[in-house]
Amino acid sequence: MKRLAALLLCASPALADLPAPVTDADYAPLDPAEVRLGWLLFYDPILSGNRNISCATCHHPRFGTSDGLSLGLGEGAIGLGPDRHITADNIPEQRIPRNAPGLFNLGANEFTRLFHDGRIEADAARPSGLRTPMDDEMVTGFASVLSAQTMFPVLSPDEMAGHYSENDVSKAVRSGRITGAGGAWQIIAERVAAIPEYRASFGSVYADIASGRAIAFTDISNAIAVFVAAEWRSDTSPFDAFLREGTPLSPAAAEGKALFYGEAGCSACHSGPFQTDHAFHAVAEPQLGPGKAERFESHSRDEGRFRVTGRAEDLFAFRTPSLRNVSATGPWGHAGAYVTLDAFLAGHGQPAALGNYDRRVVLPALPNTKPDWIILDSAKETSAIAEAATPLRPLPPSEIGSILAFLDSLTDPVALAGRLGIPDSVPSGLPIDR
Repeated sequence: MKRLAALLLCASPALADLPAPVTDADYAPLDPAEVRLGWLLFYDPILSGNRNISCATCHHPRFGTSDGLSLGLGEGAIGLGPDRHITADNIPEQRIPRNAPGLFNLGANEFTRLFHDGRIEADAARPSGLRTPMDDEMVTGFASVLSAQTMFPVLSPDEMAGHYSENDVSKAVRSGRITGAGGAWQIIAERVAAIPEYRASFGSVYADIASGRAIAFTDISNAIAVFVAAEWRSDTSPFDAFLREGTPLSPAAAEGKALFYGEAGCSACHSGPFQTDHAFHAVAEPQLGPGKAERFESHSRDEGRFRVTGRAEDLFAFRTPSLRNVSATGPWGHAGAYVTLDAFLAGHGQPAALGNYDRRVVLPALPNTKPDWIILDSAKETSAIAEAATPLRPLPPSEIGSILAFLDSLTDPVALAGRLGIPDSVPSGLPIDR
């Protein structure tokens, strides 16, 4: 009932108040030396099992801190963005099941849930302060939710770890050794610690490492989180100038703002300073790709928040994304089902639209794996997605144009470019994705 009420609220034409301007108080203070350390680690492929993929491979500034693909290809593919492709030497086992989300404002204080299903979230009742799929003792040392999210890509065979017996990290993951001696995180940390420049940088940032403590994986993830928070803070868009100084928006954007915060009802879910309520809603998005299934499962469903909570009301519900720089982060949707933002808006919250969905996506060829369209080819599976959603108010083409203009006013050139940019080199000497 709680989710139903929220979705009905999303469909309401009631006028909403504009958010307050973003201020420094919305973010935690950051150490510039830690930011710079995280900058190098973010772009360094040494964190991946086969030393060939960095965080930036799937979260690149050229593609709005995403990867320009509907569903990404991690380990086993080469190239960047829509040019990423497989070779005959090391074919991936499957696509990455969900669209790579943008990284804007993830360091803001209100971002306490991450991933499309919110499987990492702050929880003061737990000893670690975090709720994750892992035991509390495994997540001790992560300084924030943003830091904790880095543990998942490096452990994923399809993203960064590599497959089964390819390398020491993937072997550790395969055998269930994550923490402790010989675990995947220790292997990665020791790789980093073996590089003198990194060893010196960690010592200058963390006093106990300078005093002799070994570099831990949590130190690596903490530094990366601080870099992401600094590099892609986004609060200097035209909309921010409007909120702070009253700088007028363009007429089209102003009309879209009136719709967004008024009759169209968008702001009921896309609320607050970053246009998100951080809640989970089923909005009848098309499902493609391998789905979120364990290796021993044969289905291709992605049941969203339900996989985290097990509650029926969370079936096919996904976290409301922030809309900052949304015009630059396509394809859109948790499975990247829409290659244009206007098509996404037209189909958003329209269960009936699943029946005539236009299957235009950005998917590099990947033969001999799970079929990409097995869910939408099944009337039963598609009906289940449609039935879980409460229909939202449809947007006519004239309103879509105006709302698109408003969404463009959320584009922040400073954040899109990043403060530090892409480094010339990284301490490992490995090649950087540019």
